[in-house]
Amino acid sequence: MPRKAFRQALLVLLCLAAAGAAQAQWKWRDAKGNVQYSDMPPPPGTPDKDILLRPYVAKPTIVVAPPSTQASAASAPRPPASAPTKAEQEAAARQKKDQDGETAKQKEEERRVAAQRRENCARAQANLRDLQSGTRLTRTNEKGERVFMDEAQISAEVSRARDTITSECK
Repeated sequence: MPRKAFRQALLVLLCLAAAGAAQAQWKWRDAKGNVQYSDMPPPPGTPDKDILLRPYVAKPTIVVAPPSTQASAASAPRPPASAPTKAEQEAAARQKKDQDGETAKQKEEERRVAAQRRENCARAQANLRDLQSGTRLTRTNEKGERVFMDEAQISAEVSRARDTITSECK
């Protein structure tokens, strides 16, 4: 039984939602006498007598200054701005979505760069520890042979590791 009650409540909510959307409908009789329904106004040139239903639009409030008050053009009330059209709303939504997408991409790129910097920092620190450990270090030469590093090579590598730590471990 609770499932049936839930379905009925859901049906009532859907009907109410559809009724709200139906309030913003135009209804008119076209040139052939057929009744037309739309959320857009009838085509220009449709006589007022053929417009059967218009959506409710609140009338703008006009404030009239008393004759004793000298109102300048700058302080005169402005007509209310017209509501944005559906196309303008969609364009604004697309623009916001694009900006949000770009922002998300930028944040993701920043996270990726930060992770790479942390990894570079950890490698440079481990490399510096190995270089300063005092053990004999080797390199592979062009022929694929292992060759021991001399003090000058180790010193150059220590300097390079410290530069990397300085730049990556902020």
